[in-house]
Amino acid sequence: LHVAYGSTMENACRAGTTTRFSYGNDTGYSQLGSYAWNKANSSGKTHPVAEKLPNGLGLYDMHGNVWEWCADWYGDYPTGAARDPVGPADGSIRVHRGGSRHDTANYARSAIRDGIVPAGSGNDLGFRLSLRPASK
Repeated sequence: LHVAYGSTMENACRAGTTTRFSYGNDTGYSQLGSYAWNKANSSGKTHPVAEKLPNGLGLYDMHGNVWEWCADWYGDYPTGAARDPVGPADGSIRVHRGGSRHDTANYARSAIRDGIVPAGSGNDLGFRLSLRPASK
């Protein structure tokens, strides 16, 4: 079992793209409803996984539905170019990513991240289980 760091979640969400969303830039959010539950289409409730289209890696609900907890602490990224930054070594606020069914479309962008105290909870916050591939 693997707990993802924020940048790992962003990479999974992006599915190899450098655009605002895994499926393109969609600055007018015209396609988002096909990929994500958000304030505009969720009726304020969570939805079962895989009712929307997957991203290019076959992952569902990387945009919207519920925010996803990440293992890294919230803080400024390092200045300059960085590959898979994980934020500070410690802190008091954890990262969560992806936006939720309560949020407007701009919170579903691939790069969006926010923070919440570890004891925080909410019905729009969850986590994603993943397995690390076995080493050969």
